Amino acid sequence: MAEALAYAKINLTLDILRRREDGYHDMRMVMQSVSLCDRLTIRTGAGCGVRIDSNLSYLPEDRSNIAAKAAEIFFAETGISPVGLAVELEKHIPVCAGMAGGSSDGAAMLRFLRDTLSPTLEQEELERIGALVGSDVPFCLRGGTALAEGRGEVLTDLPPLPECTIVLCKPDFPISTPELFAAVRLRRLRCHPDTAGMREALEAGDLIGVARRLYNVFEDVLPRKYRRVFELKRALLDLDALGASMTGSGPTVFGLYADHQRAAEAAEALRERGELVFLSQTVGRIGN
Repeated sequence: MAEALAYAKINLTLDILRRREDGYHDMRMVMQSVSLCDRLTIRTGAGCGVRIDSNLSYLPEDRSNIAAKAAEIFFAETGISPVGLAVELEKHIPVCAGMAGGSSDGAAMLRFLRDTLSPTLEQEELERIGALVGSDVPFCLRGGTALAEGRGEVLTDLPPLPECTIVLCKPDFPISTPELFAAVRLRRLRCHPDTAGMREALEAGDLIGVARRLYNVFEDVLPRKYRRVFELKRALLDLDALGASMTGSGPTVFGLYADHQRAAEAAEALRERGELVFLSQTVGRIGN
């Protein structure tokens, strides 16, 4: 039996470059792992297939759960004979939140299977397998701070985000990712993140420079029914965040704080308003 941690991610930038012939989009994103995480307790030799028990009753327990899908693809791609797996999933990352909660669980499963059954498997090969599971899985396998291109599977390590505290605020509604991509196709994006400037700020260890360059093009096409996202961004800025942005396809909004105490006070103020809030720290590279 072993325990695996599945770390959430945020998007410091998110840009959409073009729609591809295969139906996917070419993306350019600066991504960051954060300490908010799920916890998987995994036991091998437990009957046949993958059995998943979760603290959230509505999560799927079959192949539609990305952790089970990851195991299936791992065995198929490596040629290793499948073993029975019993998984206790302690879920803390909100679902449908733009923080790669499912992808991080799949990545944690892949790391466990590699470490347990095929410890000589190279990180590059594990990330290739991860890309078959989901677009965010390769980054979740690697972690840290990275530029993600292609569907998200082409990764370039970046200098770490300077030490800071991150306030995460999750509104009580989901946002449909296909709906946002459809909106992008209907509307020409006029503004794009300063990805080069973001890289320079990271290289300089300039937290204020990073905060000033937070940008997610999905915000430009959000339907009015999701205006709560902008209200939460404004609330974080009013509570002294250095910068704030939506992560992924939302709806979670985050703010960066240089001062942990001020971040904790901001989080408490938002909780008093009835918001779902998490305090988080940055996480360095996970995969070797």
